[in-house]
Amino acid sequence: MDTAAAEWTARDDGREHRPPGRRFGAWCAGLLFTGVSVVVGFRAADSDGITPVPQFLAFLPWLLVPTAVALLLTLLSRWWLGTVWGVVLLGLLAWYIEPYGKTDDPSGRPVAELRVLTSNVEFGQGTASLTTAVRREKPDVVFVEECDYACDALLKQDLSPDYPHRRAVEGGGSEGSVILSRFPLRPTEGVPGTMGMPGAVADVDGHAVRLQLAHPMPPLPGQVDLWRRELGALRDAARTDPGTPLVLAGDFNASQDHAAFRRILDTGLRDASRLDGADRTATWPARTAPTLGAQIDHVLVSEDFGANRTRILDLADTDHRAVVTDLTLHERR
Repeated sequence: MDTAAAEWTARDDGREHRPPGRRFGAWCAGLLFTGVSVVVGFRAADSDGITPVPQFLAFLPWLLVPTAVALLLTLLSRWWLGTVWGVVLLGLLAWYIEPYGKTDDPSGRPVAELRVLTSNVEFGQGTASLTTAVRREKPDVVFVEECDYACDALLKQDLSPDYPHRRAVEGGGSEGSVILSRFPLRPTEGVPGTMGMPGAVADVDGHAVRLQLAHPMPPLPGQVDLWRRELGALRDAARTDPGTPLVLAGDFNASQDHAAFRRILDTGLRDASRLDGADRTATWPARTAPTLGAQIDHVLVSEDFGANRTRILDLADTDHRAVVTDLTLHERR
């Protein structure tokens, strides 16, 4: 019996069937394609879905790997319909991996400059590393998430001389958050949430700038609705007082592949990382970034700002990387 006859045998009804090895490869490819298709389908529908879809959406670019593996299996299995399925999925993933949001530059003349740094210090564990980075980078405004009581005390002790102005929500574990500023601050109500999200209005060289820290709950199983609501509260805050320039920064627990985060950008905010070509640079988890991870820490700014020299910093003893960016405030026309 020749090779072709060995690979393809006839059924009693005259139909051909794949050998067991090829059938297994086609089944594996189909299972991989099905899983990826569910996630991509929710992305196409502009929805975050339910667990585990939001968790997989955070790592959307990495779905290229199982899709490519499955596509190879379809070729080895000679499952041509599956090959078409895989090519379509790869095309959709490539489309959605493209950066999201506006990038147009402000048209007015520049009137002020400020450097902003945001860092999640993981229950205060990375505070010492953060203070070292602050002394090195010399930001004008620092947003600190998961700043527990010990973190708050250390920041007061080490940084108060350089950052005399602060707004804080005190708390233990992940609940505490702090905004430190070289500029005078006027307190605002902030955004209510499970974890602290303080706000303020800074006097930046005579220009009012709203500062709002972001730290909504992560999309843990059973808490996706809470995560979505708290991101919605940040979106509502972004719409408040549109006449005042805004810097909204922190750990959003969301990437551009989450619909709830894109709706914040749709209020007119720009991601400083996108403006400066650092989009898709992973900030979490720090132990595997930048090789494997997601960008969930952001500095979002209103259209009044330009951004440059955005850097992603590695800090010790925290599972997040810090984001620091130089902003230029422009006069509105």
